[in-house]
Formats: sequence, C-alpha cells, structure tokens
Amino acid sequence: MLTSIRSLAAATTLGGLLLTAAPAFAQDTDPPSSIEVSGNASIVSEYRFRGVDLSGGDIAVQGGIDVAHESGIYVGTWGSSLDEDTVGFGHTELDIYGGWSGDLGSGLAADVGVIMYLYPNAAGGDTDYVEFYGSLSKTIGPAEATLGVAYAPDQDSLGGTDNFYVYTDLGIGIPNTPITVSGHLGYTDGFLTFTNDSKAFDYSVGADWAINDNVSLGVAYVGAEGDIPAGAYDFVDDTAVVTLGISF
Repeated sequence: MLTSIRSLAAATTLGGLLLTAAPAFAQDTDPPSSIEVSGNASIVSEYRFRGVDLSGGDIAVQGGIDVAHESGIYVGTWGSSLDEDTVGFGHTELDIYGGWSGDLGSGLAADVGVIMYLYPNAAGGDTDYVEFYGSLSKTIGPAEATLGVAYAPDQDSLGGTDNFYVYTDLGIGIPNTPITVSGHLGYTDGFLTFTNDSKAFDYSVGADWAINDNVSLGVAYVGAEGDIPAGAYDFVDDTAVVTLGISF
C-alpha cells in the first residue's frame, strides 16, 4: 500500500531573450522545492491484503497521494474499494500514514512509521485500527531485498488483542528488459488471520512490466493459510491478481 516518492517539482527556466536582455540576477532559476508530491492509481482484479481477499473476488479501484520532505519525513493517504457484503467493513478503506525513510549507506535503506486503517462506512462496531511499521532494504545490482515488521497493539477493533506481522520481499530486475520479478513471504501472529491458532503465512510470486516511466502492468499468484469452515467464503484461497497501475 506505501508508494515510492516521485518528484513533481521542477526548476523554472527563463526564455532565451530574457536570458540575454535581463540583468545577471534575473538569470537565476528558482531553487528546487524541498517538498515532493507524488500520486498513484490502479485497478486490480482482486484486492489482497497480506494474502487475504478484501474485495470479495471482484475488481477494486485504488489510489493514493504522498508528500515527502527532503529530510525523509513523509505523510500520505491511500484508499481502496471493498466488497461491503462479503468483508463487512463497508465499501471503502482509507489509510493515513506518516513516517521517515532514507538511505543508510552501502545500498541500505530504512523506513519507519505509523499507519491508521479507516473504514468510514462500516456497518457497525469498531473496525478502525492503528499499526506501527519498520523495514530495512538492501540493493545489490538489479536486486533488492526487504525485511519488515508491523505491529498493531491491543485495540477494541482487534478483539482486544494485538497483531504482529513480519515479512520479506525480494525483487529482481531482469537486465535489459522492463520486467521485474518478485517474491513475498509474510507471517502473521494475532487477530488478522483466518486460522484456528491465529498464526498464518501468506505468500506471492509475480512479475511487473514497466510499460513506460508512469504505467505498469503486473500479475501475481497470491495466497495465505486459513482454516475456512465448509460452505463459508474462502478469503485466503490461492488466486492470480492482475494490476494496472499509473504513477504521477
């Protein structure tokens, strides 16, 4: 759900006649902004969150906006449509987050922050919850590996319990192609599972094709562990998810 920050700010350049006719100080361009703004939007064949289906097997529309300072501090928001009949959280998820990300040197980067998951039109009960997260990423050539953790403390919306999540991601860009292959493995211990012991692995493997600098097309095989009663909707069955995304 957290996106990379893409700058939309650019220095303004004066026209040729103005450069030659104006005084020297008029040739200076505006300094680059210390604030960067980016946005993203996508259509997915199914919304999967840590392997769990939140759109009832239907298409979901998603998008977000991020604002980052040159210091590494950022805030953002992201939303997705849901299937209100199957999931029970209403038809909209809205996430609000903030944190810090930056390079630590030698290809190592860190990201820490807090996120609030909001379900503004849930039918009833307390569904909103807060989670703290952190990750370390290492880049070596065309490959990037990430190890991350997220913790949601005791909250009424989590049944008065907490939730712990740890994951690892691996992405490798295929040289001389616009294709990146990726793999993900996560482990949940807590309320946000569909297993009898409240412990579950989720997983995915996929590939992404960068059509151009802003548009991408991806496909991933996604699933999670779950103990689903017979006849009940299977939120964690393995499936292929197709994503068409744009960043700006």
